[in-house]
Amino acid sequence: MLVYGKNSCYEYLQNESSIKKVYLDRNFSDDKIISLIDKLKLNPYFLTRSELDILANGNHQGIVLDIGDYKYVDIDEIIRENGFIVMLDHLEDTHNFGAIIRTCEAAGVDGIIIPKDRSVSVNSTVMKTSSGAAVDMKICMVTNLNQTIKYLKDKGYWITTTDMDGQNYSDISYLESTCIVIGNEGHGVSNLVKKSSDFVASIPMVGKINSLNASVAAGIMIYEVVRQRNKNGI
Repeated sequence: MLVYGKNSCYEYLQNESSIKKVYLDRNFSDDKIISLIDKLKLNPYFLTRSELDILANGNHQGIVLDIGDYKYVDIDEIIRENGFIVMLDHLEDTHNFGAIIRTCEAAGVDGIIIPKDRSVSVNSTVMKTSSGAAVDMKICMVTNLNQTIKYLKDKGYWITTTDMDGQNYSDISYLESTCIVIGNEGHGVSNLVKKSSDFVASIPMVGKINSLNASVAAGIMIYEVVRQRNKNGI
């Protein structure tokens, strides 16, 4: 997998993760990034701007890293006492996913769960959209969301899904171990996932639009959890 853009690449280089190749624009002059490349004893390949354009197919800002396959974590790596997990129910848009990863990392979420099939996965666009936050965010890919929900419940988690026909999201307590489920952009949360949940939360809408972008809804839900926990010293 390729990582490109200064912010994403800087985060990745700081983590000293396994990097197969580094490609730089021949006129690349970011001293902080060059210093990290030298520290890791990496030998960059210098390309023209047009060659990088073909390689990255995006706004690479003069740097591209080849990091191999993204490494997902096991679910037990993101479970903890009084934990906070975000689950994405077959999200499809890479930009939404990247934005949610960035919000989760900023808010201190322990990890993100995504399904293996019919779902967005971590790719170059997601890495770029997350501004490098995907490097620091633990992401778990599972085969079955409903079985995963049951497993989380056994570990003491309360599951809250987002949907139009639920109770006000701010009336639900998130002080115990919590998993927030964000639905697909077009169809929302699946019926099976909703039935498996403990709570269904709705964000009040007063305008003509009856739904929010998935990443916006996720941000509102995530920071309500943070607000309640900060208020109660958790």
